[in-house]
Amino acid sequence: MKTFLILGAGTGGTMMANKLLKRLDPKEWKIILVDKDEAHYYQPGFLFIPFGYYKPEAVYQPKKKFVPNGVEFILSDIELIEPEASQVTLTKNNQVIHYDQLLIATGTDIHPEEIDGMLDGWRKNIFDYYTFDGAMALKDFLKNFNGGRVVLNIKEMPIKCPVAPLEFLFLADYYFTQRGIRNKVDLLFTTPLTGAFTKPISSKMLGDVMEKKGIRTEAEFDVMEVDAAANIIRGYDGREFEYDLLITIPTNMGSDVIKRSGMGDDLYFIPTNKETLRSDKYENVWVIGDAANLPASKAGSVVHYAAETLIENIMSALEGKPLTAKFDGHSTCHIVSGFNKSLLIDFSYDTEPLTGLYPFPVVGPFPLLKESWLNYIGKLSFKWIYWNIMLRGIPFPLPPEYSAAGKKQVSI
Repeated sequence: MKTFLILGAGTGGTMMANKLLKRLDPKEWKIILVDKDEAHYYQPGFLFIPFGYYKPEAVYQPKKKFVPNGVEFILSDIELIEPEASQVTLTKNNQVIHYDQLLIATGTDIHPEEIDGMLDGWRKNIFDYYTFDGAMALKDFLKNFNGGRVVLNIKEMPIKCPVAPLEFLFLADYYFTQRGIRNKVDLLFTTPLTGAFTKPISSKMLGDVMEKKGIRTEAEFDVMEVDAAANIIRGYDGREFEYDLLITIPTNMGSDVIKRSGMGDDLYFIPTNKETLRSDKYENVWVIGDAANLPASKAGSVVHYAAETLIENIMSALEGKPLTAKFDGHSTCHIVSGFNKSLLIDFSYDTEPLTGLYPFPVVGPFPLLKESWLNYIGKLSFKWIYWNIMLRGIPFPLPPEYSAAGKKQVSI
């Protein structure tokens, strides 16, 4: 009996466990899924919790609920991956699992300790919302926040869901407007990027939305330290900004086990072929989701699209065939903008977000790079799709490849 081992039961690992079970011969293959946590979090929901738009229980369910019968689920942290020996050591009873094929889906975590002084004010008036605990703590803080400067800072790229910082600011604008104190709140966005987003067209158009909402952007800001006693964030170029509330997206890094195993780059993301999704170094190791160093967004849609490529390449490899499926970096991101509206962008490795309609030319129905109520409905519906379709590995009736049909370039 051969072993297909999956490390991480988040979005990518759970989805692939479901897909592999349908494709591998159970008489030949045993599938093992390992994760340290019992709860599966719908991470896009963290954004809504601080503002009271989602109840906490809406964003988590037991991981076992999505692990199909026929897949062995082990609840344990991972001590070490030894790819040369094709084995993994778990922390639970020092169990060693020998594998024939390995899929790494260990994700990424935030590291506020990477910024000098950040932890001095941690969960006092400095918060993250990329974790469940951070989002809950921020919710409690915002209840009693009645005005002042709110600074949202991105330390460096890559980060999970690169549009989420913009979404937070848009929702903050909406939230404070609903509370009748928007005129008492100064919203400031500090980013290492040259503008609101990474691509020229979308950066300009999203920047226009920011300006319309009265949200100021300080671009090319590389934070050096946080002076928590003085409530000041300082950059290497001498710029400094006072804050009453600091929202941070600190350094994102791959899992500690990737660091311990010596498999990652400087940020502990695994060097991965961006088209085949196989490890650059090990032929029987595959990577999906945030754990990979792909030049694509670390977002749920990317995992969904990439999984379609990955399953085909795994099956080709097992049959001794060339890896012909190619992932093109396709990403689709809903950007909730408040007031029951949302924007939508669709792009790939080689094509930046364009205007037009998605997913179908002419009929859409979702407009790209424009605020609309329809886009907002699409954003809200994604939670149901995530729990009931994506995680279960059910094919979604949309092609995973990026399509430029119905889209057009605009001048900036």
